Amino acid sequence: MSTRASSLWQHPDFLRLWVGQTISKLGSVVTRTAVPLVAILVLGAGPWELAVLVIVQSLGILIVGLIAGAWVDRLRRRPLLIWDDLIRAAVLLSIPVAYAFGTLRIEQLYLVVFLASCLGALFDAAYPAYVPTLIGRDRLVEGNSKLATSSSIAEIGGPSFAGGLVQLVSAPFAILVDAISFIVSAVSLVLIRAPEPSHPPRVMRTRIVQEIAEGLRSVRHHPIVFPLAARSVPGHVFGAFYGVLYSIYLLRELHLDPFLLGIVISAGGVGSLVGSLFASRVVNALGIGPTLVGMAIASSILGVLTPLAQGPVAVATLMLLLPQLIGDGLQTIEGVAELSLIQGVTPDGILGRVNATLDVVSHGIAYPLGALVAAYVAEQIGARGGIAIGWAGMALSIAFLLFSPIPRLRAATDYAPV
Repeated sequence: MSTRASSLWQHPDFLRLWVGQTISKLGSVVTRTAVPLVAILVLGAGPWELAVLVIVQSLGILIVGLIAGAWVDRLRRRPLLIWDDLIRAAVLLSIPVAYAFGTLRIEQLYLVVFLASCLGALFDAAYPAYVPTLIGRDRLVEGNSKLATSSSIAEIGGPSFAGGLVQLVSAPFAILVDAISFIVSAVSLVLIRAPEPSHPPRVMRTRIVQEIAEGLRSVRHHPIVFPLAARSVPGHVFGAFYGVLYSIYLLRELHLDPFLLGIVISAGGVGSLVGSLFASRVVNALGIGPTLVGMAIASSILGVLTPLAQGPVAVATLMLLLPQLIGDGLQTIEGVAELSLIQGVTPDGILGRVNATLDVVSHGIAYPLGALVAAYVAEQIGARGGIAIGWAGMALSIAFLLFSPIPRLRAATDYAPV
């Protein structure tokens, strides 16, 4: 049973979870920034080695994701999260240790990124499945809003903090911060006092392959989750165009300097923070379905300014700032609504597999595929053309939501399984 409080800020166990995850997410932003710098500055990596880093990260999600989802639905989630954090800390710790002894090689970096990705896939399947058992399904929007604040804080302060650490102690030792943050996260989970409900005993033993197939079928035949999954495929394929081309577009075609590039990207973190603070109120006012669809449409309309940006640097920067500052805030509200909806309409017994399926489809398949396509497209028509195609593809993907029952849902409880 979860402890009731007027606000989740007064819920002691949720507060422990929030603090641990905020520190962990900050550490993860440091590693996300530092790993490519380890490859480039310490190991002399070129474009091919950096591409391999992206590939092995996606392979981790692709190989482990579906299996992780089945494990999550078999076992208690909190012990999985604790051990996952501790093992990730040990894996990351190997980088500064090897660097200190002069034995760090690019092959070790590949292995660490792969193992961290595998463990991250397990955590990402278990974590959203654990939260409803801690706070109750009736408080998911409030809880996800506050947890989104953690990510926003990390995105605002993380990159500059990481850059300072790299300059101060070198890139390999900066990764030590993330290892410590995972230990803090594990301790915060250990300190949670509310017992996790046990899974009901399985009527019959089934092979893990059968359970994975059950999770895939659950997503495919679910009238709410399937449109979200279908939308995530083109959303991540075309979203990868931004991931690959955005910095090149700003620096080479719009002629922003690195300082302005940093300001534009940081504005997205500020917008996300504001969005996370208002997400719960927006969902309560508009309804979970209208919020999800409305925020997607509004952020897409603002997003067209990015491929259209031109003129003097000041004008181009303003056209980029608006989609980052306001658009990222709208997308954060959309993300809170989407996650809360998935958690609210999915039975607990398959929630881990549903989370894992969505993660594999989006980050294990769609995003790396989109990154390859984006690189090819940019070679043919330039970065601006690639960004324009990325925006158009993401905008069109909203159709999967419009022609589904989602816009009519005021709350997740309005969904009645048939």
